[in-house]
Amino acid sequence: MNQTAHSPFPPARQPAPLGYAERNENYWRRNLAVCVFGSFTTLVSLSMLLPFLPLYVRQLGVESQSAIIEWSGVAFGATFLGTAITAPLWGRLADRYGRKPMLVRAAVGMAVVMSLIGVAHTVHQLVALRLIAGLVGGYASAATVMVGTQVPRDRAGWALGILSTGALAGSLIGPLVGGVLPGWIGIRGTFFAGGAMIAVAALLTIVVVQEDFHPADAGGRAANRTAAPTHRTNYAIVAALLATAMMVLLANMSIEPIITVYIGGLGVRADHVTRIAGVVMACSALGSMLTAARLGALADRIGGWNVIIGCLVLTGFAMIPQAFVTQWWQLGGLRMLMGMSLAGLLPAISKLARHSVDESKTGQMLGYLQSAQFSGQVVGPVIGGQIGVYLGLHSVFFVTGTLLIACAGLAQWARTR
Repeated sequence: MNQTAHSPFPPARQPAPLGYAERNENYWRRNLAVCVFGSFTTLVSLSMLLPFLPLYVRQLGVESQSAIIEWSGVAFGATFLGTAITAPLWGRLADRYGRKPMLVRAAVGMAVVMSLIGVAHTVHQLVALRLIAGLVGGYASAATVMVGTQVPRDRAGWALGILSTGALAGSLIGPLVGGVLPGWIGIRGTFFAGGAMIAVAALLTIVVVQEDFHPADAGGRAANRTAAPTHRTNYAIVAALLATAMMVLLANMSIEPIITVYIGGLGVRADHVTRIAGVVMACSALGSMLTAARLGALADRIGGWNVIIGCLVLTGFAMIPQAFVTQWWQLGGLRMLMGMSLAGLLPAISKLARHSVDESKTGQMLGYLQSAQFSGQVVGPVIGGQIGVYLGLHSVFFVTGTLLIACAGLAQWARTR
């Protein structure tokens, strides 16, 4: 006779399976360190060509000055366009097959493509390879997905701020490296050196990064569904986060096409304009490096929406006075203040994006977030250039500052949802 059929005690409840973040709580610190190093090296390699890109374009057979400028802009922007296109795809695959494979794919792909750029023979090959680097690469994007999904909820803002600091440091140091390295090993050798740096990051990713990923994380997760209801996506919040992420890079990049001309109008000598412009452009990245981790930790304490709204308002108000400067150092100081407030946005946005969707879709969501950021990086210079041409250089700061403050209103509306 079956005794259990008449047992007065209810059957023992099976414990709910651990989520992805809980299973990886012993790995996230070492993974964060590798992701910071990898983001730093890949951004150094991608941005170090800025000082010598026109020279390389000329070396590839382009002769007229206008064509050199045009092809340089196309080649530089191609990588960001490629990343904007494929970031959601890689995020979805990260949800399906794991975060570590996406990191390895990005590092190996970028190491190979960066080396191939060093053997390009035509400007068309240069542009195509830069586009491919964005399509198959995106290490920083993959790192954001890994860190954003592995880190405990109460440390997410701080960790994403640290990751953002590594990427910003790479963007800041890259042009400095690019200004020195070609004189030692040549332009083509510089690309090989960049590929080697990324290869080191790939090796560390393969050996050091650990991940406990189960196929059940990908789609059905039937066991979890019986334990807890699936988190429903609030599309109004998602749309507001994507729009804000796009505005962050759009605001930062809108001045890029006009900054040299604008500084030239501030009384800077013609032979110093390029150098001063580089310093001013670096000021925003330097400011962001100083505050990214602190503002990320602040988002953990007081909430992501509070940090987003406050930083948007502060950035908007730091943007508008840039239209009234009379000295280049004033512009640099205001750009640094702008960078300090901008730094709090991306970690807070990523933190909220992680928790706005079900755990099985966090990679895809963070991929869309990366796509929005790179779209702003592509669209920002275009919009800034057009405003500068038709409305005047000062109007770029007024329009961008107004858009940021309006975006703060959008964030306040989204918070009430």
